[in-house]
Amino acid sequence: MHKYISQLNEAQQAPTLQKDGPMIVIAGAGSGKTRVLTIRIAYLMSQGVDAFNILSLTFTNKAAKEMKKRISDIVGNSEAKNLWMGTFHSVFAKILRVEADKLGYPSNFSIYDSQDSARLIGSIIKEKQLDKDVYKPKQVLSRISSYKNSLITVKAYYNNAELQEADAMSKKPRLGEIYEAYVDRCFKAGAMDFDDLLLRTNELLNRFPDVLMKYQDRFRYILVDEYQDTNHSQYLIVRALSDRFQNICVVGDDAQSIYAFRGANINNILNFQKDYDNVQMYRLEQNYRSSKNIVEAANAIIDNNKTKLDKVVWTANHDGAKIKVHRSLTDGEEGRFVASTIFEEKMQNQLTNGQFAILYRTNAQSRAMEDALRKRDIPYRIYGGLSFYQRKEIKDVLYYLRLIINPKDEEALIRVINYPARGIGDSTVEKLTVAANHYKRSIFEVMENIDRIDLKLNSGTKNKLHDFVSMIKSFQVINESQDAFYLAEHVTKKTGLIQELKKDATPEGIARIENIEELLNGIRDFIEGQKEVDGARGALSEFMEDVALATDLDKDTGDDDRVALMTIHLAKGLEFPHVFIVGMEEDLFPSAMSLNTRSELEEERRLFYVALTRAEHQAYLTYAQSRYRWGKLVDSEPSRFIEEITDKYLEYLTPTETNYRYKPMIDTDVFGDVDKSKLRQAKPVSTTPPKWVTDNDPKPESSVRRLKPIEGRAPVSSSSMPESKLVPGNVVMHERFGKGQVVSLEGVGADKKAEIRFDVGGLKKLLLRFAKLDILE
Repeated sequence: MHKYISQLNEAQQAPTLQKDGPMIVIAGAGSGKTRVLTIRIAYLMSQGVDAFNILSLTFTNKAAKEMKKRISDIVGNSEAKNLWMGTFHSVFAKILRVEADKLGYPSNFSIYDSQDSARLIGSIIKEKQLDKDVYKPKQVLSRISSYKNSLITVKAYYNNAELQEADAMSKKPRLGEIYEAYVDRCFKAGAMDFDDLLLRTNELLNRFPDVLMKYQDRFRYILVDEYQDTNHSQYLIVRALSDRFQNICVVGDDAQSIYAFRGANINNILNFQKDYDNVQMYRLEQNYRSSKNIVEAANAIIDNNKTKLDKVVWTANHDGAKIKVHRSLTDGEEGRFVASTIFEEKMQNQLTNGQFAILYRTNAQSRAMEDALRKRDIPYRIYGGLSFYQRKEIKDVLYYLRLIINPKDEEALIRVINYPARGIGDSTVEKLTVAANHYKRSIFEVMENIDRIDLKLNSGTKNKLHDFVSMIKSFQVINESQDAFYLAEHVTKKTGLIQELKKDATPEGIARIENIEELLNGIRDFIEGQKEVDGARGALSEFMEDVALATDLDKDTGDDDRVALMTIHLAKGLEFPHVFIVGMEEDLFPSAMSLNTRSELEEERRLFYVALTRAEHQAYLTYAQSRYRWGKLVDSEPSRFIEEITDKYLEYLTPTETNYRYKPMIDTDVFGDVDKSKLRQAKPVSTTPPKWVTDNDPKPESSVRRLKPIEGRAPVSSSSMPESKLVPGNVVMHERFGKGQVVSLEGVGADKKAEIRFDVGGLKKLLLRFAKLDILE
């Protein structure tokens, strides 16, 4: 153990070696907080603290797995297995599985994702015959989510006149009704959404003192990473669990609090010292990640925030390159600059794709970047786009599996009951839903008793419902004795899902079958991994919980040599040698929606701080002078955040705005007094009609106008163009279309054309005097 502690610097050792009592570690970006947390847990175990008594809450499941692996290297695998470590949602889902019966839930409750919830809310809005343009499902869900995270239950909502008045003012007076119906339907379906995992944990700890005592006794040492990102609900759980022993260690950085939009409360970290007695505060201020230029530029930015904890982040690293600032005319040109810079850096410095990241404020900005990277043949991966588990064919399989575990799960049942088609139409499903609501039973229970309820269904439909129920029950029998892989493979064949997809012989259809194959591979890998987990048997319920709580960043793609594209929110906790922060424009970053209050602007500034501190060696800030937004070309101006960085840390790759001088289009001599001495007698106007000039007429040398080249652009001469050297078979690079191969040439002189087959975009015929081509080979 001493060997690992000696690897820490003095500032890191102090919080690691404090065993008891409340403590807060203010950890600057790149200051080694994960190492401190890891070695602190190992140290506690070396001091006789039982692994079962330690609770560690992390930001992602991936971070928890990495920490667990490091701890097992120090204390041994068998002990590390016993740690309670994971995200808030995964740890408390585990507790709720054990205690669910106290709240009236089955232990095999389903976990609804946001799509399930939005669909359920949509059907409630339809049933209540409300205007879906006023009560938009996603907006209603967002409102309900904010209520739950603030611990406003349906009962609390109806006791709060202000909330009801606010909803009435926003033309949603029946929002409370929808909230109540949504909670009831989730409960009837034996399902919780993500927010319920926290809300119901709070309910459990508050309503059942014996359960609270049990877990207070269990979790004698609690460690919370990224404490600045906790919301009110998470904060209350941590307070309740740590109240008895008060051995709580929270780690975070107020400068990286960027999740206010989903309920994170920066005051949790700012006021931590008021919540506990005799709090020890430690600061980790040495940055090991980034160059001095990047660290000091980031400090200059965050200094502009008024709400912050005092700390001075510093580094012993070398100065490094200055932050490069680039201005483009359009967002398309911005994308081409980023792609060509990555291409050149890779060539000149033997770098890999995985060493580059492109960060943006909104997902929509990825399009221009993707287009440019594809044309340069640079592989990339988008984080936070459509997750593998959100693809239709994958969800179809997962919903069957969900239904096997929990037949009450109405969202799952409605999705798969007639897919693949088995003659159970929408009208039948509607009758089943109405009956289920009337009898306060699940749809599956109504189907089980279909012969005892008169729904005016013909015998053929009843037989199909019987067959469906029998099929699901047969899967449940298999689930009792077989692992998740065997069952999932059986389900894909027996339901007819694979046969259905085989009907589509297009590349897309084949890709869907490959995706299902990949899902089965993933289940097999999961079962292998479960062999290391204490008490796990590779059951379907274990896999489904892992999928339900997985985030996009938890998944290992197996191919890391890709440029990473993601929003800045997703980049938190990651680091890359080279980082491009694109779209550095007012109203985009900072966002136009975040300029109403100081606190909103300060959150945007913290977001920029997070983006910049992802870079280890080189950071680029790029912006465009015009950008397409909502289909319209709008003019942009550089972000105020660029101005907040001291010039000595910046290198402008294009002229700065301050160097720009307006070039007048009108001769200034036309203004002022008239100088009559220069007046000449005007010549009489000729009455002779002008001569009709043909192309064959010789032109006198003096009449040819010699046009000046436009400033900043070299005159194009035929000798500088590549058409003289171009031959069929040449590989060329075009600024817009990317890489291609010359197929044929035709014409002569100014009319010479080349037919080129581009990798992206196919065959195009280009006029060579206009085409900007670089011959690659």
